Amino acid sequence: MLEILIGYLPTVLLVAALGVAVAAVLIKMRRNRKQGKSSCGCGCNACGHCAKFGQDKNKEREA
Repeated sequence: MLEILIGYLPTVLLVAALGVAVAAVLIKMRRNRKQGKSSCGCGCNACGHCAKFGQDKNKEREA
């Protein structure tokens, strides 16, 4: 049994590393979204594809 696990050790380590990388990206995206940062990095005021296009941030805070 131990020999089989040792044989698959590189594969297990690679999958674990990929899992950690994906989790880190998802956590970063979630934090950015909570902070109001856009995923494209350019902000939503000039983006016609964004749901917040043309909205004034001050009006959102007052409401």
